[in-house]
Amino acid sequence: MNNTDTAHSTNHLKRKANMKSCLQPLPKVLVSCRGLNGEENVLAVAYCGNCSYDPPMVMVGIVPSRYSYQLIKESKCFVVNLVDENYKEVFDYMGSRSKRDGDKISAMDVKLQDGKMVNAPILTDCPVNIECTVVDSIVTGSHEMFIGKIEYVHADTNITDEDGNINFSEINYL
Repeated sequence: MNNTDTAHSTNHLKRKANMKSCLQPLPKVLVSCRGLNGEENVLAVAYCGNCSYDPPMVMVGIVPSRYSYQLIKESKCFVVNLVDENYKEVFDYMGSRSKRDGDKISAMDVKLQDGKMVNAPILTDCPVNIECTVVDSIVTGSHEMFIGKIEYVHADTNITDEDGNINFSEINYL
């Protein structure tokens, strides 16, 4: 080992870690959707991220057994809602219950508004809402990754400049 190798080496002890969800994406998001029959739902999604900037697209991973899965499959749209720390109780509730067991939206008094470009609701109390149309999907094992072309982005006025650029450092993420 030469001096350069020694200078950069560290003594961190390592062990085999759990491979399931070893990468925790941020920020935490709630995905809202509406079925063709008008039924609305909101679910916490762990797998979400950008996947193209031209055209702008994001992906969300949803387990096929989730209630919202079929709503998104049939409507071909969804909204990614960024969650801040003020919405922790709602996020935890949405992530720990299924619509099969009751109306989560009413139980938590979640405020919804129709999207401007897609047939899915936005969560008005979230600082950023990203309306998406499904353009593709791929099954990656436990999840189906829905690729959503971004159709419209809503952002609170206090986190945007005059050109509509979002200052993400102003959001207190969970």
